[in-house]
Amino acid sequence: MTHGMRTDTHSPHFDGDRDWRDTATRYALVPLRIFLGITFIYAGLDKLTDSAFMKDSGAGSIGDMMRGVRDSSAVPALVDMALESPVAFGYAIALGELAVGIGTLLGLLTRLAALGGALISLSLWLTVSWAADPYYYGNDLPYMFCWVPLVLAGAPLWSLDALIRNRRSRGRS
Repeated sequence: MTHGMRTDTHSPHFDGDRDWRDTATRYALVPLRIFLGITFIYAGLDKLTDSAFMKDSGAGSIGDMMRGVRDSSAVPALVDMALESPVAFGYAIALGELAVGIGTLLGLLTRLAALGGALISLSLWLTVSWAADPYYYGNDLPYMFCWVPLVLAGAPLWSLDALIRNRRSRGRS
């Protein structure tokens, strides 16, 4: 018996047809990439352009928000770290969201960008939205799980990663 790797990229069907389900399967992650990419770019830009947010204290500031969630967070030590320099933490989150969003939307270093997105969402869930009751009222946990398929699969279609991979494989031939 011979064993080999499957090289087809479509799911097999008994009738041999490649129908709309095959196409949907191939493109299933594209809407997720677009949504997460645009959302994280927007979130980063929103923070960077909100003059009230990037302050140590005051209504709508990152500092006041972090002080407000400190006692209800799952990991108060993370909040304490952020409170050492709230403005720097705010910039780090905003720039991280921008980098993650751009990488995801363009499909550049997609798995790394998705891992960054998952870690940002995890840290926000453990701090800012931990006290949401019931838990599904907090949006950071679902975002974290939305990143998992992109961490695992990357961006095989409509991405700079695929373009680079195809050029490298043509160069080896």
